[in-house]
Amino acid sequence: MAFAPGHISAFFEPVYINQNFDRTGSRGAGINISLGAISQAKLTYKSSQTIHVNINGKPSDAPVTKLALTHLLGTMPVSTQVDTQLDLPVSQGFGMSACGALSATLATADLLHLSRDTAVKAAHYAEVQLRTGLGDVVASSFGGIEIRREPGLPPWGILQHIPGSYDLVVCVIGKRIETREVLSDVRKLRKIEAAGQMCMKKLLEKPSIESLFSLGLEFTQKTGLASDRVLEAIEMADRFGMASMCMLGNSIFALGDTPMIQKILAPYGKVWVCQVHENGANIVEKQ
Repeated sequence: MAFAPGHISAFFEPVYINQNFDRTGSRGAGINISLGAISQAKLTYKSSQTIHVNINGKPSDAPVTKLALTHLLGTMPVSTQVDTQLDLPVSQGFGMSACGALSATLATADLLHLSRDTAVKAAHYAEVQLRTGLGDVVASSFGGIEIRREPGLPPWGILQHIPGSYDLVVCVIGKRIETREVLSDVRKLRKIEAAGQMCMKKLLEKPSIESLFSLGLEFTQKTGLASDRVLEAIEMADRFGMASMCMLGNSIFALGDTPMIQKILAPYGKVWVCQVHENGANIVEKQ
């Protein structure tokens, strides 16, 4: 069994290296959270390979998880059953597809005595191929409040921590945003790249949680990705702390006076309280 934290990107700059998934990813910054995904895997050796995934107790297409497991298993003739519990909705900027896939590959790799790096690589490859994200798997494996200085998997991908442990409030405000649609839109990508580069430069000059939130808001405004209602919710939460949009979702994250932020955001949508998850994805119980 393995747990992978959810991940909220405050801002990001996509980096595509043609046909090199190891080095493809994103520069940016975000926060790994205590709400995420926990997966349990069962393997049976058979004449051919099959992969079945249940999400929150129901059979699921789970394309990212299934592709990640395909990368991990190669040509092994095994029947794989993975049961994953997701704490938050998908396609709302919480990295649920990524942490679901990562928890699944970690749990399966543990049974097969494969390395952690192999499990991380398989999940990252799937995320990049399906354009459901770029840096969430790497961030979730790293943990804490992170700056992704260079894209991709280590050693090419370079990450550093911003120290700190905080309570966070997250709120889902509107319908899903399909990450692959945004990442496939050339005009939106140009805006995102320019804003992401600018925010990254500023954060490295002054790496702090305060800078992460203020630059996340600047990124939100410059890219035009937020709805009016999301911007209104951010403004309300800002009265009691700091807030910004979760990339990419119709949702926000906030830090400050937790009870007041919960109260003021309740009319906007479903609210959760979580903490910074300082450790990366890990095995929680030997199988």
